[in-house]
Amino acid sequence: MNELALVQTRHALSLLNHPIIQSSNTMSNLQTLRELVNIDSPTGFTHHACQYIFDLLKSYGWNPTFTNKGAVKCSLGETPTAAIAAHTDTLGAIVTKIKSNGTLAFSRLGYPLLNSFEGEYCRIYTLDDRIYTGTLLLNDPSVHANRQSDKKERTITNMHIRIDEEVANKEAVEHLGIRIGDIICFDPRYQELESGYIKSRFMDNKAGCYVLFEVARRLAEQGKTAPIELFFSNYEEVGHGGAGGYSEGIEELLAIDMGVVGDACAGLETHCSICAKDSMGPYDYLFRKKLVQLAEANSIPYRIDVYPFYSSDGSSALAAGNDFRVGLIGPGVAASHGMERTHAQGIEATIQLCLAYIASL
Repeated sequence: MNELALVQTRHALSLLNHPIIQSSNTMSNLQTLRELVNIDSPTGFTHHACQYIFDLLKSYGWNPTFTNKGAVKCSLGETPTAAIAAHTDTLGAIVTKIKSNGTLAFSRLGYPLLNSFEGEYCRIYTLDDRIYTGTLLLNDPSVHANRQSDKKERTITNMHIRIDEEVANKEAVEHLGIRIGDIICFDPRYQELESGYIKSRFMDNKAGCYVLFEVARRLAEQGKTAPIELFFSNYEEVGHGGAGGYSEGIEELLAIDMGVVGDACAGLETHCSICAKDSMGPYDYLFRKKLVQLAEANSIPYRIDVYPFYSSDGSSALAAGNDFRVGLIGPGVAASHGMERTHAQGIEATIQLCLAYIASL
């Protein structure tokens, strides 16, 4: 970012009544977040969720497209020079073996915290589009039969998927059409609370996708365009979602992902986190400075933070060699990769910071 860009940023900070930013500070409704959360989309199995995103953006009057890898991108104006990205892929599992007792061994998709996911209901998707239900359990889980059940470490080698069908051997499971490579999707257990909290699995990063939905919806309602490309990646949880697929001419990438809430971090669920550094390294200093100035000028609640164990679509974009200036923000999310929770205020703060950023361009 050169000196001219900094002058332009300072000018933008004075535009507190810019029409793009004049959106309600109260979220009108969370229907699209709720609908997206309830579409199973572990990494590698995101086509249903991506189709939902594509159709939603079309309904707002935009013209989204799919990348060759299945991500969704959507220009909000001609010749975009900046992209705002969020990832639609979440955590899940994949069948690795059908056991002789009729249960399933599995491997993780992404990194679901097994202690948190133990006992969770799930759906198993077969290649011929059948869906079976099941539960993630410890091997020999009954406390009345196994006095060591509370002492066992939870690992993929001593846990299994119990299928809700009358199966007692491998052959019976194969007869259902279940095979190695079938996708296992866990219940999100989504709830909106009167306190403003939203507790659900997969707020990382469907809350971030909702931020992009609202940016697209609010700009469409105002009849406005912007030199922005929205980008919904579909492989972030395995490290290459944001690596490529952007339109030519993109110079700046603002990644929207969960803000970390934990003892080692400053983030809050009610605030937008602005990340200075994650485990892949620092984000662009001048871009971060601009985001902080925009938040302060527009009275947007925020926290600057450093994430000790984290990477994002911005990280993968840089690792792939893209010549982007990259920033990272997102609503605070507690208990990441477990039973997560965020707050409507943190989501709205992130929406407002995105709108202020767009207004500054």
